[in-house]
Amino acid sequence: MLQEIDSARNLVELFLTRADAKGEAPFLGRKQAGKWATQSWREVAEQVCLIAESLRKLGLNPGDRVCIVSENRPEWCIADLAIMAAGCVTVPAYITNTTRDHSHILDNSGARAVFVSDEKLLKPLHGAIQATGLVEHVIGIEDLNQHQSSGFEYHSWAKMLEGDAVAARGAVEQRIAGIGRDQTACIIYTSGTGGAPRGVLQHHGAILCNVAGAAEVLIEDFGIEDERFLSFLPLSHAYEHTGGQFLPIGVGAEIFYSEGLEKLASNIEETRPTIMVVVPRLFEVLRSRIMKQVERQGRLANYLMDRALMISEQEGARGRKRKRDKPMDFIIEKTLRPKIRARFGGRIKAMVSGGAPLNPDVGTFFEAMGLTMLQGYGQTEAGPVISCNRPAVGLKMDTVGPPLRGVEVRIADDGEILVRGELVMHGYWRNEAETARTIRDGWLHTGDIGHIDDKGRIVITDRKKDMIVNDKGDNVAPQKIEGMLTLQPEIAQAMVSGDKRPYVVGLVVPDAEWALEWAKANDEKFDLKALQGLPAFKTAVRAAIDRVNQDLSVIEKVRGFAFADEAFSIDNEEMTPSMKIRRHKIRERYQDRIDALYRS
Repeated sequence: MLQEIDSARNLVELFLTRADAKGEAPFLGRKQAGKWATQSWREVAEQVCLIAESLRKLGLNPGDRVCIVSENRPEWCIADLAIMAAGCVTVPAYITNTTRDHSHILDNSGARAVFVSDEKLLKPLHGAIQATGLVEHVIGIEDLNQHQSSGFEYHSWAKMLEGDAVAARGAVEQRIAGIGRDQTACIIYTSGTGGAPRGVLQHHGAILCNVAGAAEVLIEDFGIEDERFLSFLPLSHAYEHTGGQFLPIGVGAEIFYSEGLEKLASNIEETRPTIMVVVPRLFEVLRSRIMKQVERQGRLANYLMDRALMISEQEGARGRKRKRDKPMDFIIEKTLRPKIRARFGGRIKAMVSGGAPLNPDVGTFFEAMGLTMLQGYGQTEAGPVISCNRPAVGLKMDTVGPPLRGVEVRIADDGEILVRGELVMHGYWRNEAETARTIRDGWLHTGDIGHIDDKGRIVITDRKKDMIVNDKGDNVAPQKIEGMLTLQPEIAQAMVSGDKRPYVVGLVVPDAEWALEWAKANDEKFDLKALQGLPAFKTAVRAAIDRVNQDLSVIEKVRGFAFADEAFSIDNEEMTPSMKIRRHKIRERYQDRIDALYRS
């Protein structure tokens, strides 16, 4: 299996190799009319080749950029592979993009064609297409209304599937024989935590290098059988694109597509995945829900959960389970853990966290509940996976594990993590200055600060550019503090500040469920905005911050705080689609409120 990944010249060749081997076995699954339906590897391969040839008939040439604007669904994967099979370059775009966001990506990439899933997603996209005047073809996965247009044509998904499947396969095979690992596969735009998104040039070899490294972890630490991935994170994000799409292709696994956040819990139970690729924020939400459900089950369930957490923490500190803990661990394994695992379908081998730092307490919680948690680390500019925790080396929740196979890592004099290998991007699209700043002497400068422990595992302390440097020159890692704050039941979201200031302050979004319970207990009407004006409510949130402060150093303590007007979200542009806060946007909105905390 690894040999086939290593020897593949491009991603399409790897896919067709797997499709030929798997044949009629199920590959892509989605829920339709209340039931899960699948397409076989053979069916998908046929559709990929037909659409690839249709793209060529539209006049698209090797290297032309083709955008995808769609929620996660089988057609996303098929379109992506077809674009590459046509010799073109995929440009994924988030479905949450505004017309302005789409305009930036279309204009910057110079995309000549766009796949769009439905009429709803076409609306913000249509204005961008008209404004930029570059797109010549719009392909609707579902039926689209024929808007008045100038300079571009509409095509249906069904029309793109017309043709001779045998001839299409032959043409694709001939074409991809000339596509090497160093050729660009896709341009993935960074989520823009610090400004306008930049297009990262990911070549076929970068993603194949990632797939081989991640596949080795699965094979050696868990074994490969009939694997099933549940795709939830946006496929327009590099983490899901590689880890949730091409890794399953690499290991011959099924991919089932979630219906969305509101149905994720039921989708997990129904599809019974073996691997899940998720961002830390979702794990934090799941942890909170599980803890609340266990708390409602009475004294015994709470006692077992507390003991499970204590045993897991002790095991993490010692590297092994104490003999005297084994009888209690056996009881927990027979009572509490099966119920928790059942909520995840009962087949989970590993849940992989990535995209942002995972609070070690969250990882310890899931380990205590009998679910293997692996924390990965990377960035779009590196395929995107650089390292991942693995049981064979020893799981330690405050690390992100050793570098993957084929990845070289070293620490610069200032503590910055540097990366070298086939996984490193070829640069930023049409941005030579930023490329030269980021890649120097073949080393990718990640912008992350960290070190390597005695077992070769990477430990990340913070983002270089996010680091708070107070007025005395002390360095403070904001993500650590924010992670500790949001684990408190009173706090849903937080952002701390303190650069060039005498101390750290915070901006807080209260947890809505906790606030509702507080309102009932204190005989107050539940109005989150009004509650924030009550001294008693603020005192209760202050108590949560004080609990966190007990575990922080003097320079890290949060001295003052203010409430945000609303939750940080994708809609108000204060979070990226991968659930990371956009500090510059939040500061722009609340700078006066933050400044006032230093005058009070």
